[in-house]
Amino acid sequence: MVFDGIIIGLIVGFLRGGIRNGLLKFSQIKLKGGLIFPLLLIIQFAIFRFQDNNQALASASNYAFILIYIIGMIFLWMNRNQKGFTLVLLGVFLNFLVMAANGGRMPVSLQAASVLDPYYVDMLKSSAVISKHFLMDASTNLPFLGDIIPLSPPYPRTQAISIGDIVMNFGIFLYIVHLMTPSKNPSDAKRSNLGEPQNS
Repeated sequence: MVFDGIIIGLIVGFLRGGIRNGLLKFSQIKLKGGLIFPLLLIIQFAIFRFQDNNQALASASNYAFILIYIIGMIFLWMNRNQKGFTLVLLGVFLNFLVMAANGGRMPVSLQAASVLDPYYVDMLKSSAVISKHFLMDASTNLPFLGDIIPLSPPYPRTQAISIGDIVMNFGIFLYIVHLMTPSKNPSDAKRSNLGEPQNS
C-alpha cells in the first residue's frame, strides 16, 4: 500500500505547489543513505518474481523480509528529522512487529481478504504457495496488527491493509506534500531539502 500515500501525496503536492515547483523539489531531495530505499524495493520485487521458481529462495524469503524491514527502519531513523518520517518509521515498525511475531509473514484476516481476487484467497487458504502473507487463524500472534482492514470500491484499489500501512502512508503523504509545497521561509526550504532540522 506504500504507493497509495505516494500517489495521493503527489496529486495534492502538484495541486498546491504546481508541477514545475514539484519537479524542482524532487530533483533537490537529499536523504542520508538515499540509495537504500530503492535498493530494498528492488530486492523485494526480485524475491516476489523469482521465489515461485526457487524453493530455497521461497523458504528463506521470510528471513529476507525481516532483514529488509530492519534495514528500512535504520534508513528512516537516519532521516527522522524529515517531515512525516517519524510516522513512516512507526508504521513500518508495526508491520515489522507483527511479521516478526509470525515467522516473517504478514497475517491476513479472512474477512479482509474477502474483497480480494478469489484466486488469491484460495491460495491463502491452501498455503500451497509461499508468499509474504498467510491466512490468519487462532494461533496468529498480534492479529490486530495484521491485514485486517478491507478496501474496495469506491476506493480506487481493492486491497487488505494493516494499521501500520495506514500510519506509514500518512507519513509518506505528509512528507511529499511538505516537500512540494513552496515554503514561506527560503532558509527553511533549503534546510529541509538538505535533510537538516528546521526551526520550530
